[in-house]
Amino acid sequence: MTISLAPSFRRFSAPRTWLRAAWPWLLLLLAAYGVVPWIASAYLIDALLIPFLALSLAAVGLNLLTGYAGQLSLGSAAFMAVGAFAAYNLNLRVAGLPLLVSIVLAGLAATAIGLVFGLPSLRLRGFYLAVSTLAAQFFVQWVLVKFSWFSNDNPSGVIDAPPLVVGGLAFDTPAGRYLFALAIVTVLTLLCWRLVQSQTGHHFIAVRDNEQAARVIGVPVLRTKLLAFAISSFVIGVAGVLWGFVYLRTVEPAGFNLDRSLQILFIVIIGGLATIRGAFFGAALIVVFPLLLSRLGSLLLGQWFDSGVLEMSQRIVLGALIIFFLIVEPQGLAALWQRGRQRLWPS
Repeated sequence: MTISLAPSFRRFSAPRTWLRAAWPWLLLLLAAYGVVPWIASAYLIDALLIPFLALSLAAVGLNLLTGYAGQLSLGSAAFMAVGAFAAYNLNLRVAGLPLLVSIVLAGLAATAIGLVFGLPSLRLRGFYLAVSTLAAQFFVQWVLVKFSWFSNDNPSGVIDAPPLVVGGLAFDTPAGRYLFALAIVTVLTLLCWRLVQSQTGHHFIAVRDNEQAARVIGVPVLRTKLLAFAISSFVIGVAGVLWGFVYLRTVEPAGFNLDRSLQILFIVIIGGLATIRGAFFGAALIVVFPLLLSRLGSLLLGQWFDSGVLEMSQRIVLGALIIFFLIVEPQGLAALWQRGRQRLWPS
């Protein structure tokens, strides 16, 4: 009689494999929660870390739709605006509503708008779908400007974020606001990562690669597309709440314009399509790059490097980076990270 040890070996080796792959990210989370709040300055948190977290979450949401499901969207900033203004009005008009509940409901409001503007995806693809989502960008911004009720009848359309209080605990310091944003981003990112590993994520990829083949193998294509729009809009809507409530703490409709939508799309392209980590790599580059360019330009050109030259330089260099990644490395910074990691720590 022979005794096979293969099943038990696989059972014990699988957790070890998972831990070997996850330990860098676990250490990163440990540092993000336990070290950064104590050593980072208020400027670093407010100017870099919080916008990085908000843009990363928005890019994760767009990557679910564009990278995994293959549905091109140019209306990300519109869904961010819906999330921010919905959370503001819920907090303002519903007495006693917990902040976290208002954030979830704001995400659901963005989901509803995303489904409405995702309906054309049932018939349109590619460039035509991108144009239809662009309509969401202009429509939402027009509604928020036209109807002052959404901004509590403020003539300028500006809204002020409510205090960040959860369970009696106030997150009113830079470190507190950073931890608040980090907790939300961590939870939603883990849920998105779990989603793309599930059958739903496989359906997204099947629809992206070949809709006809996906239908043949039994994938509900129409439902999968709408589900991608719904989940993506929810995540982006919550990112809009973080952008307005945690980062800016005061926001107007013009803050969620087409430039913001393009910025999130650029993050996805530079970071890498169909990869969760790529959203964070791309957001880190987009957030840090203007600061580095400003310092370098001031060092080389002095007073000639004013704000106008800085803005134009950003557009030129970012355009060049996008072309570079589209031609040379379509998988973005995530692929470069993976290759570098394999060279340093070969498995």
